[in-house]
Amino acid sequence: MTKEKPAAPNSRDGTGDGARSDGSQSKSRLSTPPLLSGGNPQIAKADGDVPVQAYIAAMPGWKGDVGRRLDALIVRTVPDVQKAVKWNSPFYGIKGQGWFLNFHCFTKYVKVAFFRGTSLHPLPPGESKNKDTRYLDIHENDEFNQELVASWIKQASELPGWTP
Repeated sequence: MTKEKPAAPNSRDGTGDGARSDGSQSKSRLSTPPLLSGGNPQIAKADGDVPVQAYIAAMPGWKGDVGRRLDALIVRTVPDVQKAVKWNSPFYGIKGQGWFLNFHCFTKYVKVAFFRGTSLHPLPPGESKNKDTRYLDIHENDEFNQELVASWIKQASELPGWTP
């Protein structure tokens, strides 16, 4: 007589490891990436829109709305934009020029980095330790000026980008 192993407390299907009794994986295990500190989604490095959309879909709460708005604004402003997820952040760039922008979730805000931000007019408000980078921090109840942010996106996309 063998004893069955009890289900883990958070297991929905009784197996405790995300696998169902039929051998398939539970949907929540496959579709919900872990959140790192500050609620930043952990998404594997990859090129293209698919991993960027996975990152945005995994952004918790109000941050997901900010991510969707930023992504749509970037695509509208720079239709030929290239996308990737690197270091658990969506990156936006121009083929052959490098990356001009990324964003990242923190506990109380979403940080938008303009890699050549000191060349933008007017300057984005946040300073950086990197002499070329400037930041825009978007908090939960902030209404960011889409016209101004679109101007920064357009300007940034026309500059030589950052290449790792």
